[in-house]
Amino acid sequence: MNKTFISIGAVCGFLSVALGAFGAHILKSMLTADLLADYQTGVQYQMMHSLGLIGIGLAAGQLKDSGHLRRAGWAMLIGIILFSGSLYVLSLTGIKMLGAITPLGGVAFLFGWLSLALAMKKGRT
Repeated sequence: MNKTFISIGAVCGFLSVALGAFGAHILKSMLTADLLADYQTGVQYQMMHSLGLIGIGLAAGQLKDSGHLRRAGWAMLIGIILFSGSLYVLSLTGIKMLGAITPLGGVAFLFGWLSLALAMKKGRT
C-alpha cells in the first residue's frame, strides 16, 4: 500500500507541475482572469493532495495495514479527480454546471484528511 500511494502522489504531483506550467504559459492569454483563477485553484489543490498521498504512503510504511489509510489515499485521489478535474474542465470549456461537481471533490478531500487523522490516532498504541 505504501508504494502505491507514493507512486500515485508522485504522478499527480508531476501532472500538477505540468498543468500549472501549461496554465501559466499558454492559458494565461486565453482565459479570463476568473477562469484562470479557477484553473490555478485546481492546480494548487492537486499539488497539496499529491503531497498528502505521498504522506499517506510514508505513514503506511510505518504503521500496520490500516483501512483508514487506504480510505484516506483513495479519497484524496478521488478528490483530485473530482475537485481539480472539474475546475480544469470548467476553466477550459466555460461550462458553469461543472462547478456542481467540485464540492463533491472537496468532500472527498475532507474525508481523506479525517481518515488520515483516524489512522494516526489508531496507530498510536
